[in-house]
Amino acid sequence: MTVKTDLQSLYETDDSFWLEETIILLKEKRFQDLDVDNLIEELETLGKRDKNAVASLLEQIIRHLLLLQYWTEEYDLNGNHWQTEIIGFRNQLERLLTNNLQNYLNNELEKIYKGALKYVKQKTRFKIDFPEYCPYSLEQLFDEDYFQ
Repeated sequence: MTVKTDLQSLYETDDSFWLEETIILLKEKRFQDLDVDNLIEELETLGKRDKNAVASLLEQIIRHLLLLQYWTEEYDLNGNHWQTEIIGFRNQLERLLTNNLQNYLNNELEKIYKGALKYVKQKTRFKIDFPEYCPYSLEQLFDEDYFQ
């Protein structure tokens, strides 16, 4: 049995140990021994997970900004909560953000906005006239001082 076959079996039984062994092989530049198919799958999954995480955080920021800015009848009761939520989501986003992920968010901003818009319309029982297109730039959404 080869190292590659062992790694493929290991992937099915203990993916954490598989990852440790794969890292060792990469560090030792033993590329011929890598379980390439599962490594590709893991890298693709990692990329999707990161994109989903930053998109979700950005959508949360947009939701709370929209509520803060447009749902004026609830501002006194919920304004501070929405502001603190924005701070928390921005902090989390800042920790995850890379240039590549920032480019992804820039390209997906309108799609992310549509998801946030659907949420806030339902939350406000369709009583508020929210903008149909994102009124915020990516820079504003990242800026800790914007709309606080």
